[in-house]
This record gives sequence, structure tokens and C-alpha cells, in this order.
Amino acid sequence: MGTKGLMLERTLVKRFEDNLREEEKSRATIEKYVRDVKDFMRFTGEGSIIKKDTVISYKQHLIKEHAISSTNSMLAAVNCFLRFAGYPGYAVRAFRVQKAVFRAREQELSREEYIRLVEAAGKKGDRRLSLLMQTICATGIRISELPFITVESADSRRAAVTLKGKTRTVIIPTELCKKLKCYAEENKIKSGSIFVTRSGRPMDRSNVLHAMKALCDDAGVEKCKAFPHNLRHLFAVTYYDAEKDVVHLADLLGHSNINTTRIYTLVSCETMEQQVEALGLVL
Repeated sequence: MGTKGLMLERTLVKRFEDNLREEEKSRATIEKYVRDVKDFMRFTGEGSIIKKDTVISYKQHLIKEHAISSTNSMLAAVNCFLRFAGYPGYAVRAFRVQKAVFRAREQELSREEYIRLVEAAGKKGDRRLSLLMQTICATGIRISELPFITVESADSRRAAVTLKGKTRTVIIPTELCKKLKCYAEENKIKSGSIFVTRSGRPMDRSNVLHAMKALCDDAGVEKCKAFPHNLRHLFAVTYYDAEKDVVHLADLLGHSNINTTRIYTLVSCETMEQQVEALGLVL
């Protein structure tokens, strides 16, 4: 590691992006890491010299503006960039977070709220969004995996999802297959991905996010709960509550590490409250 520090330039960020692509990172991961590094560059100023204390200052800035989980996620991207640039010693530690023992009520999307979002999309005439939300929630796929939901997979009730160098088979419920094939036929989509824009490009995550939040007032759902990953989360929680099989759930979600899946096995806040109340220790 040099003593003069690291000069932060756009060309270096572009090389970092190319390297992520060569490592076959997912499109969503690449976009997030590059976005986070560019935020770091805006904080420091393009062309500035970065040293360890610069990164520490950025860390303190982030924790004032964001939740701990978001801050740690952004720091992970910056640390990855610093290691790529040849300055691993400039990487900073993430904030320690106490392990959760129950799911946060204010962030969790309930089954009833999900249904209201789907119905609100239907009332607005946005059938694509209604079907897209049902697809994520009924299969547990990531929004970045939507391109693998094709006309062919709707015919076979199976989608071969390849991401991060791994391939898994996603089961598509029969009723959902019927809806997908009907939608594809009405929109003259004869083959390939079903969820595409008018120009034939894959759906953009940010557009889906904004469209979901636009439903919240009509659906009576808090906007902080309306984002695509919460649909995948609802699938995972519903599956685990029914089957109590975390190993199979990890396979369905495409998790390499089962510890990633364990977050979905946490009891709800309401259940934890009932368990504590049932102790009867208040005289």
C-alpha cells in the first residue's frame, strides 16, 4: 500500500465495474456496488487523494444518514473497491449488529397487505405489475431473476435460473402458469422472457419499486414495506411456517449459506409478544 494514498477517478471506477462483470457478479450486484462507490466519490470529490482516515470519515458520515444495515452494505461495496484498487489496508470494519430474535413488524409485508397491493394494481389496470408481484411472491425468485420466467418455463412449470455461477430449478405454481401464458398470448410474447418493457428489455428494478410504492395509498400499505424483496421474503416466511424445513427453503431461494436463510425462520414480533406474555411472571 502506497504512502501517498489512492487517487479516486472515474476511470478507476469503470475498471472496477468491468472487473465485477468479469467475476460474473449479478447485474443487481454490479449496479449496487458501482452506485455505492460513486456515492463515496461524491463524498470525497473526484480526483481527491484517499487515505484510511478518509474512509473512516465516510463511515461516520454514513451512520448519521442511514440505518446500520444500509451503512454496512455500502461499506462492503467500498471495501471491495479498495481491495480491487490495491489498498486493502484502507478497508474499514462494519458496524456490529446484535442478532435479531424476531422479525420487525414495521418492515414486514403481511399476506393481507400483499393481496391489497395486487388488487390495487388490478384496479389501476396494470396487469403486468399485478402478475409480476404474484410471480415473485409465489416462487420466491429475486427480481433480478425475472428474465428467467419465460413462455417456455410457463409451459413446463419449471424455470432454470442461473445466477452467480449457479443454476437452480424454480417451480412455478399451476395457476400462475395459466396466468403467465394468458398474459404472454395477449401481449403477443411468443417466446423468451415474459416480463419485458415495450422495447423488449428486462424490467428495471427501480421502475418496479416506484410502481409498487405508487400503489400504497390505494392499498393502505406503508411505503416502507412496498419493495420487491419483501415479496420474496413473504414467500420464504410462508413456506417455513408451513414446512419448518430451512434446508429445503435455502435450496428454493438459491442460498449457498444456510445462515442467510435463517433470517426467515425468526418468529414474528406478535408471536414473540405472545410468548413473553404467556410466561405469567408479572404478579
